[in-house]
Amino acid sequence: MAKKNFRGRNYKGKNAQRTNDTESGWAEINKENEKWETFYKAQNLLSDEEFAEFKESCKVPLPLTFRITGSRKYAKEILDIFKERHLKYLHDLQFEGEHLPQPKPLAFYPNELAWQVDVAKGIIRKNPQFAKLQRFLVIENEVGNISRQEAVSMIPPLVLDVKSHHKVLDMCAAPGSKTAQLIESLHADTQSPTGFVIANDSDFKRAHMLVHQIKRLNSPNMVVVNHDAQMFPKTYLNNQVVKFDRILCDVPCSGDGTMRKNVQIWKKWSIGDGLGLNKLQFKILQRGINLLANGGRLVYSTCSLNPMENEAVVAEALRKNKDIRLVKTELPGLKSAKGLKTWKVIKRDGTEASKGEDAKYGDELFPPSEGEDFNLEDCIRVYPHFQNTGGFFITVFEKVDSTEDEPLVKKQKTSENSTSTTPAPKKERLSTQAGDGNEPFNFLPSDQEELKKCWEFYGIDPTDSNVVDCCFVRNATGEPSRIIYLSNPTLKDFLVSNEEKLKIVHSGLKFFVSQRTDLVCKWRIQSENLPIIKSKLSDARVIDCSMELFEKLLKEAFPRFEELEKDEHEFASKVSQMPQGCAFVKIGRGDELEELIYPIWVGKNCINLMLSKKETFEVLYRVFNITTEANQEYKQGPTLQSSTAVIGESTADSNEQAPEEAGQ
Repeated sequence: MAKKNFRGRNYKGKNAQRTNDTESGWAEINKENEKWETFYKAQNLLSDEEFAEFKESCKVPLPLTFRITGSRKYAKEILDIFKERHLKYLHDLQFEGEHLPQPKPLAFYPNELAWQVDVAKGIIRKNPQFAKLQRFLVIENEVGNISRQEAVSMIPPLVLDVKSHHKVLDMCAAPGSKTAQLIESLHADTQSPTGFVIANDSDFKRAHMLVHQIKRLNSPNMVVVNHDAQMFPKTYLNNQVVKFDRILCDVPCSGDGTMRKNVQIWKKWSIGDGLGLNKLQFKILQRGINLLANGGRLVYSTCSLNPMENEAVVAEALRKNKDIRLVKTELPGLKSAKGLKTWKVIKRDGTEASKGEDAKYGDELFPPSEGEDFNLEDCIRVYPHFQNTGGFFITVFEKVDSTEDEPLVKKQKTSENSTSTTPAPKKERLSTQAGDGNEPFNFLPSDQEELKKCWEFYGIDPTDSNVVDCCFVRNATGEPSRIIYLSNPTLKDFLVSNEEKLKIVHSGLKFFVSQRTDLVCKWRIQSENLPIIKSKLSDARVIDCSMELFEKLLKEAFPRFEELEKDEHEFASKVSQMPQGCAFVKIGRGDELEELIYPIWVGKNCINLMLSKKETFEVLYRVFNITTEANQEYKQGPTLQSSTAVIGESTADSNEQAPEEAGQ
């Protein structure tokens, strides 16, 4: 029997909904649906005994799960902090006389970088040790070091097996947790991958929600677009049709595998849900197969357990496409069931349909015939009672050598050519859909006057095409005014080659932000770009900083040069001779921990560390084990054995003041 989450007395949570029928205003949702139970029992998924276990598991709310982002070199550092400052204090705890289980790693996720907390939200808030963990997760999530994500949602990106050079398409990407995982995989072995991720969603508002999710990862190697997945446009790169190395096809579905989270499904589920989605799901999958490169891998997934949405769609794809095959994939530690080789098609009235008797129930809904050997058992089914998760379905396709031969594209106009093929640098405009509320993308020539000032000021090699040819602005004039963004060479070529085809919502990473105009260089480098750009900066704008001074800069805003001179003579001497503007402090932490580098603003008489309030909180806690007290959210921050300092409201706020004030 799957272990139930302990929810505590009087806990309402997601099991209840507000009504006007009771004195308390709450009524428990009836977690029964006779049609659902009859339908799934008819499919012979499980024995009667195991079906009862499965059903009971569907009634229990999901545990909290999170991932430590694998694209960060300091992922191990975050994991060690979690274990040393939180996990070891979360054993043998009780609440109202009941034992609270200790968080545990997800068995199928590599390197203990994903964890499960099987304690209700209400109890987490009330128990001091779990409340400390919650605040840690919130802060690290906001800066991109941790992602909150359902356990089963982590599986498709894992089996997709993304490498740094892959061109990746996420066809139905919002809300973006899987997309974030794909981007992390792209950066897993290098800060400068040559591949990219195209994240698509058909809903414009959801596409913007997707942007919010993936911007935390600070990657220039992604673009968010807004297209109907079943008609995703043909795109081009280097005068050839783009075929993607990896495609995630996580299609819209009935979602009946999410009953533990979306309890309204108990009331709303109907047989027609899966039947009505089958054709749309197949069309999206078919478009994905058409866009897949030879030898490429496509993952089809749903959060449904309905064979109409799963094996039936997969079988039809195999029937229509002789150049694809299923790949048997196993994740060590994942408990799963094989895909179904046979199933029953149930009509909307609850009776069983026979093949060919009714045009409403086409052949594509039915199991393969005896002569069709599709190896559907290689599909992956995850049931909630296996490992205390939601329900999920995953299939891995591979395209073998295809005879399809896409024609070459006619030579692009000069203004559309990528940097690698353009003889003379010109400003390249990449339009977005008219009237969509987005501003156009305009790539800048590397010798643009403002960019030349930046290259000289920061010592960036003006011949380094990976940087200087990949800058763009988002405005109608095409001139740098407030923000300059950074892309990567391959993605830049892709965007420019498809300017009339793609409805772009977001791309790139903030590189330079305009500050005061009376300086040698008014542009400061954004901290989110430093992991990529730090190796390209000259020593003239980078200063070695001791751990003691770094702590001081985190706690104090605008320390003056004469104050720094007392304890940090060499540092103060160098920084006081620098031209005003953006510079960087570099902090060594020994061989085991990653070197740190952060931006500062050098004024006439003082400096200031240019980090947001949230970033400051996170660094103080991660590096120095210091808890902050700046607002209600963080007032009760982790009380740790070695923590002695508390940073007040005024100090934390001062780090967000405009850098111009540092020059006063």
